[in-house]
Amino acid sequence: MKIIIAGAGEVGTHLAKMLSNEDQDIILIDSDQESLDLIDNNYNLMTYNGSTSSFRTLRDVGVQDADLYIAVTPYETRNITSCAIAKQLGARCTVARIDNFEFLGASCSKTLSAIGVDRLIYPEHLAAQELILSLNHNWARHWAELADGRLLLIGVKVRGNCSLINHQLKDLPVSNHTFHIAAIKRNHETIIPNGDDEILDGDIVFFVTFEKDVDLIRELCGKKSFQIKRVLIMGGSRIAMRFALESEGRFDIKIIEPNRSICERLATRLPDCEIEHGDARDIDTLRENHIGQYDAFVALSDSSETNILACLTAKEFGIRKTVADVENIQFIGQAESLNIGTILNKKLIASSRIFKMLLDADESNNKSFALPDAEVAELTVKQHAKITRGYIKDLRMPYGMTLAAVIHDGQCSLVSGMTRIEPGDGVVVFCLTGTIHKVEKWFN
Repeated sequence: MKIIIAGAGEVGTHLAKMLSNEDQDIILIDSDQESLDLIDNNYNLMTYNGSTSSFRTLRDVGVQDADLYIAVTPYETRNITSCAIAKQLGARCTVARIDNFEFLGASCSKTLSAIGVDRLIYPEHLAAQELILSLNHNWARHWAELADGRLLLIGVKVRGNCSLINHQLKDLPVSNHTFHIAAIKRNHETIIPNGDDEILDGDIVFFVTFEKDVDLIRELCGKKSFQIKRVLIMGGSRIAMRFALESEGRFDIKIIEPNRSICERLATRLPDCEIEHGDARDIDTLRENHIGQYDAFVALSDSSETNILACLTAKEFGIRKTVADVENIQFIGQAESLNIGTILNKKLIASSRIFKMLLDADESNNKSFALPDAEVAELTVKQHAKITRGYIKDLRMPYGMTLAAVIHDGQCSLVSGMTRIEPGDGVVVFCLTGTIHKVEKWFN
C-alpha cells in the first residue's frame, strides 16, 4: 500500500515512524528539510522537501497512485486544501487533521467530502473523549470498547493487594475463563504474554473481558470505584475546552489558566465552568482553590514535565484520580513509573485512529494502546488462512502476538488453547508494534 503523509510535525512524524515498521510504501512531505533529516536516515521510508499544497509536489511523489493521503500539518486550511488537490489528482482516500469541531458535523463533513476530504481527524476531540472515559472508569488506567462494544479492553495498574500478583498466567487463582490477559506493561517494556509469564507488583495489566465481568476484574485487582463529580483542570488548552463542552454537565469543572486573555475566552465559551486566573504550578494557588475538595485533577498545560510534576503534587494533596497530558512520547514510560495516573497523548491517539484506517475493519471500533510499542486490531479470517489449521495450542504463532477473542456467527467468546478459528471469524489480536504485517499473514 502506498501512503503519503503531508506534514513532518509531531503527529506526522510519529505516524510515519509507526507505519514504516509495517512493510508499507511511505512518503513523508514537508517544506522544512531539517524536520525531514531527523527521520530520513533511521526509518524505512522516503522523504520529499516541498509544499504540501503544491500540485507539482504532489505529482512528483506520485499522489495519483496513493492508496491513502494523510495531511497532518499544524494548519487546518492547508490540510484541507492539500487533501482536495490530492483527491483531484487521483489519491484513493484522503484524511485531514482539523482544529474546528464544527467540521465534524454531518453537513460540514458532507461538504468537505464533496471537495475531496474523505475523513477527518481532530486530535483534541479524541483526547477529550479519552479523558471522559478515564474519569467515568476511574479505577482503570485504560478503557476501550472492542468488537462493536461486545468486549472491553481494560488496563489496570496492579499493587500488592491484587490477588493475581506473583502468579504465572497459567496458574492464576481464578476458576472461570472470564477474561484474557492480552498484554503487560512493565517499566518501559510491553510484554505480549504466554502462560509462563508472571504478573508483578507495579505492572499495568491489560484485560479483555465482557461487561458483565468488569466487577470481578476490579475486585481481583484490589481496586475500588468511586464517583467523580468535581474536576480541577490546570491549563485552558483546546483539550480542556473540548472536555468541558463534551462532558455535558456531568462534572463540576474549574479551570486554572495563567493567561488572562485565554481566561476571558474560556469564560465566554464555558459559562457553566468556573475559570480562575492563576498558575496551578504554584502550591499556594492550589491551596487557595481548595484542591483537596476535588475528586480529580487534570494537568493539560503545554509542558509535559509541568503536567507530570503537577499530578505528583495533586497526589500529595490526596487527589484520588489524576490525569496528565504527556505529549513527549519519550516521557511516557517515566510518567507511568512515577504513578501519576492516566496518561493522555493526542499524537498517539490520532496516529492510532489513522493507522486503523489501513485495516479492513471499522476504525471506530479498532483502538491502539496509548503506548508507542503495542497494537490491538480486529482482523477477519480469510478462506484457507494459516490460523484455521488447528487448535490454538497447536499453532506456532509468531512471538509478540496473542489472540484475545473470536467472533463466530455473531457470538463473541474469549480465546483459549482449545479454540479453533474458522474462515469468516473476526479475531481480536494483540501484537507488538512493527509486527502487524506478520500477523496479517496468518489471517489472509
